[in-house]
Amino acid sequence: MEGYRDILVAIDCSPVDETLLDHVSALAAPLGARVHLLHVVHSHTLDQERTLREQAMQALERYRTTLTHDGLEVELHIRSGEPDREILKEIGEQRYDLLALAAHGHGMLERALFGSVSRRIRDKVSIPLLLVGAG
Repeated sequence: MEGYRDILVAIDCSPVDETLLDHVSALAAPLGARVHLLHVVHSHTLDQERTLREQAMQALERYRTTLTHDGLEVELHIRSGEPDREILKEIGEQRYDLLALAAHGHGMLERALFGSVSRRIRDKVSIPLLLVGAG
């Protein structure tokens, strides 16, 4: 194995992103890997889409600034739709060596109501998966 060159990082614009990005930075920097930050906007109205997209771009830019300060090359990506489906589509359309995302540790009720993006992706992803715990 040659090493990771392009790492896709799925973020959700929550405080857990910081922990995830710390792990990815530590992994990517020694390898000289390019980091691709992806946020999937999940909205129900056009107004909500615009607002969430704007908030996501602000977070993505903030994360890019931090990671480039660490010496990493960073690309930003925003998609709209169901997060698990859009992450898998992104992987299918581009060449990534690793997918990194955070596990939020939802309780049983939240898992039953909302499901888990990481759970829905883990058996379908075609590349290695780095799953970082929230704590």
